[in-house]
This record gives sequence, structure tokens and C-alpha cells, in this order.
Amino acid sequence: MDSLSINSLLEDLKNPDATVRDQATKKLWRIWFQQKGIYGLERIDQSQKLLDAGEMPEAEEMLTELIKEQPDFAEAWNRRAFLYYSMGDYKQSLADCKMVIQINPVHFGALHGMGLCYAALGDYSQAIKAFKRALEIQPYSLVNQKLILECTLRLS
Repeated sequence: MDSLSINSLLEDLKNPDATVRDQATKKLWRIWFQQKGIYGLERIDQSQKLLDAGEMPEAEEMLTELIKEQPDFAEAWNRRAFLYYSMGDYKQSLADCKMVIQINPVHFGALHGMGLCYAALGDYSQAIKAFKRALEIQPYSLVNQKLILECTLRLS
């Protein structure tokens, strides 16, 4: 998909109409998941099935292999970041989230994940920064607004 369409979807995330925002969010996720075509999408789906079955090492291995094959596939990094977060490995998750942002600076999911990792590590000021960056892209995200408040309370 061309950058003009993506920019249009990013603008739709700022629309006061929740339906417009929800549709834009879904379309962006679809674009990100399909960035590398059917092969990449199938590998991510397979890794998710492994994760759902509690087979973490196998899911990690599959995602790591996909990242080696396609290091510019932001969603592969993001899925592995989610996996690491699920395992409580917040530093590894944070490192992968940073790679996602390096590849795709508007990936609000990875920015949210960064915030969660920083909060889990007790670095609330960095968590707030990450959640605020996510809010710049998705200003109506109530979850990020709530997490900023929670982290602010923890700082005081």
C-alpha cells in the first residue's frame, strides 16, 4: 500500500468519529501484518498458534527465524516483543519494540508496548514518554491516557 493511503489512515486515527478511527486502526494492522505477503502472515499466524498453546520456545524460534529471513518485517519484531512481554522478559521485549519503531515509526502498538515494558521495569517517566508518543498517533486511545495517569501517580 502506498504512503498516501497510510497517511490518510493515520489522519483517520485523529477523527472524532469512533467508527472512522476503528476502521483505520484495523486497516493499519492489516497492512502491517501483510507487509511481507502470505508467507510472512502465515508464519506470524503459526507463531500465534504456538503462543496460544503455551509453546513459547517454539514460537520464539519461529519468530526469530522470520526476523533473520526478513529483518525489515516490523510486525515479526512486534510479535516477538509481545511474546517476550508475555514471558516477563521486559528488556528483550523493549529491545524488539525499539526495532519495530526504527522500521515503522508510527507503529502505535509497539509504542504502547514500549510503555508497558518501561512501566514493568519501574521506569515510569520513560513509560509516560512512550505512551505520549503513541497518543500523538492515536489521540483517542483511552488505554494510553489511563496508563499515563497511572504512571504519573507512581512518580508522585
